[in-house]
This record gives sequence, C-alpha cells and structure tokens, in this order.
Amino acid sequence: MDALAGLLEGPRASGAFLLRIVLDPPWSIRVQDGSPLCLAVMLSGEACFEPDHGEPVWLRPGDVAIVRGPDPYVMSDDTATPPQVIVHPGQRCVTPEGVDLRERMALGVRTWGSNPEGSVQLMLGVYEEVGAVGQRLLDVLPPVLVVSEDTWDSTLIPVLSREATKQGPAQGVVLDRLLDLLLISVLRVWFDRPETEAPAWYRAHTHPVAGEALRLFHEDPANDWTLARVAAEVGVSRATLAECFRNTVGTPPMTYLTEWRLALAADLLRQSDATLNAVARQVGYGSGFALSSAFKRVYGISPQEHRSTALAQ
Repeated sequence: MDALAGLLEGPRASGAFLLRIVLDPPWSIRVQDGSPLCLAVMLSGEACFEPDHGEPVWLRPGDVAIVRGPDPYVMSDDTATPPQVIVHPGQRCVTPEGVDLRERMALGVRTWGSNPEGSVQLMLGVYEEVGAVGQRLLDVLPPVLVVSEDTWDSTLIPVLSREATKQGPAQGVVLDRLLDLLLISVLRVWFDRPETEAPAWYRAHTHPVAGEALRLFHEDPANDWTLARVAAEVGVSRATLAECFRNTVGTPPMTYLTEWRLALAADLLRQSDATLNAVARQVGYGSGFALSSAFKRVYGISPQEHRSTALAQ
C-alpha cells in the first residue's frame, strides 16, 4: 500500500447518502448538514457551488466537484437566487420557513427534486463520517475543487448514474464502492495537475527513498520500526533516509510514523470494540498504556474519551 492508498482508505463510503437531484431553474439549496465530504456529479444543465468561505465555482455536464465540509455551502442555478431548500443533519430538507420537503419532493428511488423531467440533473454522494485517517486527506483540500469533463475521461459517471436509481441485492454496497472509485479517480486527476499544490505525502510516493519508507509505514505500521531498520530496508544510511524523508515529506520519518499510527488508532477506537491493548498491538505500541500516553499527548484526550465521544455522536 502506498501513502496515497493508505490515506484514501479513510473516507470510505459505508451506507453513504446518494441522491439524484432533478430541478428546473430558478433553484437554490443551502446545505448545512455538517457532513465532512460531498461528491457532486453534474449530469445536465449547470450549477454553482458557493461555500460560505470561498469563491463560487461552476459545474457543467460531466464535471465533478468535491466539496469539503463541515462548513455550509449553497448550490444553485445562480448566485442571486435565494435558497428555497435548507438541508440539515440527517439529510432533513425543509423550506427556509421550516416546512418539511422530504415527501413533497420525492420522485422515486434515490431521486428528489421539483420535476422528473427537469433540465438540471446532478448526483450527490455524501460521506457522513470521515475518521482521523481520512481527515489527513481532507485537511489538504480546498473548500471546493472541480475536475472538468474536458480534462479527464471516466466511465464511472454513467455507471453510477444508472445504478443510482436501481433497487437490487447488495445495491447499497455497489453504490458505495462506485462512489469510492469515483472519489479516488477525481482526487488523482486533481493532484496530478501541474497547477495543483499537491501535499508532500502525495508527491513523495514516487521518491525512491521517501516513497519506499512511506510504503513500509503504511503496509506494516505494527512493525517495530527504528530509523536504522527502515534505512536498512530502503538500502540507504540513516542520515540519507532522515534527510530525504524530511526534505520530501516535511517531517522526520519517525514523527510521520507516530502520527500515522495514532490516526489509525483513533479510527480503530471509533470503529470497533477492541480493547486498548489490542488496538495498541495493531498500530505498533507495546501496550495500551504506551498508546494511551502517546494518544493523549497528541490529541489532548485519552483513547477512552475519544471512543466515548464517537459513541455519543
């Protein structure tokens, strides 16, 4: 597993909210659901995405946008159109006056809007939870990024569009995986643009020294890694490894490994009922006590407090 694959394991769709929206202008929807990530695919017509803190961007047919939450944003036919729908947590849709619209605007399987033959059609895939590993990815993204139809060629959009309105065995799993594939494809295209300031961990994955060290950390975080051991695996001296890794990734190799292990631990604590000792062993700590000390030093709370907070959400 390379560094990119490891970080992209974080925002995995699991029961993600997927909806095909069909509208006629004028229309405007304010989204304030607190979700960490939304993937928007423009099927027909045009739409403007305007974050509360950021510049508006336009989507045209075939374009895909990634909208980073949890800050609110507005999608509309025009920035001058006032919001007619407010989306709250749990995908609860109401008018600005508070009238519920879920049933009124339902148009069929995973389809919602004002007109089944509307000139504007888009799909929204909402990731309602992203753990500590995925957050490392989200932290490097702008509020809204767009990959336009003329800069890439993806066969995933028509497949996702067809599958979105079907009901069948394991349909939810099919849609989750398609959404994940589309997200990864869009991010790779965007990161590879010459004008994009890709994060250091992404650029580093092609480096012969730093990239190999990252691969070792991501494939086997539980290994008893030392600087000397990693250097031996990579085939360089400790000094060369330390210098290359710091210059390429931006942090010393063992600091990166600690951050990666703790992010993995944070997600394991949220996603399972494994004991603290079991989690510690999975991420390379000798005991729950050692993990707890490191976790509290970095996150400011104990692993148990982190787990309790996650369960209460």
